[in-house]
Amino acid sequence: MSEKHTEAHSSPIKTPKQLIVVVVLAFAVPIALIVMLTQLVTSGIDAGKSNPSMSSEAVARRLQPVGTVALDPNQPAQVAAAPTKPSAPAAAGAGSGNGKAIYDATCTVCHAAGVAGAPKTGNKEEWVPRLKSGMPALYASSMKGKNAMPPKGGNLALSDADVKAAVDYMVGLVK
Repeated sequence: MSEKHTEAHSSPIKTPKQLIVVVVLAFAVPIALIVMLTQLVTSGIDAGKSNPSMSSEAVARRLQPVGTVALDPNQPAQVAAAPTKPSAPAAAGAGSGNGKAIYDATCTVCHAAGVAGAPKTGNKEEWVPRLKSGMPALYASSMKGKNAMPPKGGNLALSDADVKAAVDYMVGLVK
């Protein structure tokens, strides 16, 4: 014969009072442990004030840059020229040195490698369809942006004349 064995399942918490105590302890014990741990970790900070390595001078030495720039006193001083805004006709000229400088600083990032469909600098086949639309259209798309190219090539500090000079420089390389 088979015996049926049944056990009554019971919980260590038998009263509502015990349940409340367990819930309160479940919150209070971890919080108390965290507070004690933070006190242990931060207790050494105040003791460091008497430590010579924590003096203002020692901290400043540790925070100073690794290297410094030393200028040769025998060399003549170089005076940085204030940037001058070129006149519109000079900037718009295809042979303008300003166009090359702007191209080098802003446009070369995409146009040298043909990033995101930008016509490669000096690649006549890629520029011919754009040249057919005329210079005013090239200027407009350069200033307002086209496809993946942002307005003014992403350099909104450029004047319209600067953008035209850069476009004239790039067009001059394919003519």
